Amino acid sequence: MTPRRELYTLVGADLLSNLGTRISVVAIPWLVLETTGSPTRMGLVAAAETLPYMLSSALATPWADRFGVRRTSVAVDAASAAAMAVVALAPWLGFGTLLVLVAVAGGLRGIGDRVRHVLFKPAAERAGVPLIRLTSAYDGLARGMTLFGAVLGGLLIDWVGVTRAIWIDAATFAACALLIGALVRPPAPAQPAPRESYLRALRGGFAYLRTDRTLLTMLVVVSASNMFANASVAVWIPLWVDRVLGDPAGFGLLLGVFSAGALLGNLLFTVAGTRLPRGTTFALGLALSGTPRLLALALSDDLVVVLVVTFVSGIAIAAVNPLLGAALYERVPESLQTRVLGISGSVAFLGLPVGALLGGWSVAVLGLTPALLVMAAACLVLTVVPLLLSRPPADRPAAEPVASTPA
Repeated sequence: MTPRRELYTLVGADLLSNLGTRISVVAIPWLVLETTGSPTRMGLVAAAETLPYMLSSALATPWADRFGVRRTSVAVDAASAAAMAVVALAPWLGFGTLLVLVAVAGGLRGIGDRVRHVLFKPAAERAGVPLIRLTSAYDGLARGMTLFGAVLGGLLIDWVGVTRAIWIDAATFAACALLIGALVRPPAPAQPAPRESYLRALRGGFAYLRTDRTLLTMLVVVSASNMFANASVAVWIPLWVDRVLGDPAGFGLLLGVFSAGALLGNLLFTVAGTRLPRGTTFALGLALSGTPRLLALALSDDLVVVLVVTFVSGIAIAAVNPLLGAALYERVPESLQTRVLGISGSVAFLGLPVGALLGGWSVAVLGLTPALLVMAAACLVLTVVPLLLSRPPADRPAAEPVASTPA
C-alpha cells in the first residue's frame, strides 16, 4: 500500500469510528428513555461516558506508549466493539450494568481517539502531506461526520430500532480495528518512549506542557472557547430562540448554519492554511467565533442578522482546531506525542462541563440579555487577551529541544 493510501485508510478508519460514536450519542439516551422513561437517568448515562473519556485521554497514555500506539488502537477499538455489543443487551442486564458498560466504552474511546491521532503525524510525513493541511481537512471531515452521524442515528432508530442501531455502532469500532490492524504499518519511532514508571511517564507529559508556554496558552484559550460554546448550545441559544422565535426549529437552524460556516471555513483553510500567518489566524479565529455571536444574540432580535453572524463565526472557528493540532504535532517531541496529545485533549475538553453550568447560572443571576453582554466581554478577555500577553502561536515548529522526562 502506498503511503498516501495508508494515510487515507487511517483517517477513514478514525472517521468511521467517529460515525459510530455519533450514532451511539443518539441511540444510547434513547435506549434509556425507552427502558426507564427517566430524564435523570439519561443525564447519568451521558455523564458516565464523558468523565471516563476525559480521564482516560490523559491518564492511560503512558500505558499506550509502553504497549505500542498501533497495538493499543487495535485493542481498544476491538474492546469498544465488544462493550457496545453488550450495551445493546443492557435492558436485560439492568441500569447499573448499563452505566458500567457505558463508562467502560467512554474510557476506551478516550484512549482510542488519542492514539489514532498520534498515528496521523508519521503517516502524513510519509505521504508528503503538510500537517496543517491534514489537520484542517480532518477537522472539516469530522464536523461533517458529526452532523451526518447524529441524523443517521435518529434514522436508524426509526428504521431498525435502537438495539440494532447500537449494534451498528459496535460494527464501526470492529471495522476500525480491522482496518488499522491489517493496513496501517507505522515505522518504528526514531525516539522510542523511555522505559520508566507510570507516574514518571505521566509527569513527563505534564512537564512538557509547563515548559511550552505557547502550547499551554493555546490549550487554555481553546478550553475557554469550548466553555462559551457549550454554554451557548446548552442554554443561551435555546432561550433566545424561545424568546424571539418561539419555534424550536430555529435552534436547529442556528446550529446548522454555524456548522455550514465551519465546513466552508475548513474547505478554505485546507486550501490556504499553509500560506497564512499562524499566530494571527489563530487569534482572529477565536476573536470572531465567540464574542460576535454572543453580541448578536444580545443586541438583535432579527433572525437574519443572527444567522449571518453565526455563519461568519462558523467560518472563523474552522482555523482554530487545525492550528492547534498542527502545533501539537510539530512542537511536541516524538517520544512524548501520545502523552501530551492525551493531556491536551483533556485540557481542551475541560471547558465543556463548566460551560453548561455557567450558562444556566449566568441567566439565573443576570437575565438572558445582560448575561450575553457580560459573557461576550468575558469571552473576548479569556480567549484573545492571553494570546496578546503571551508569545503568539509559532508560525514554525519549535526548534529548541525539551527534556522528555522531568528532572
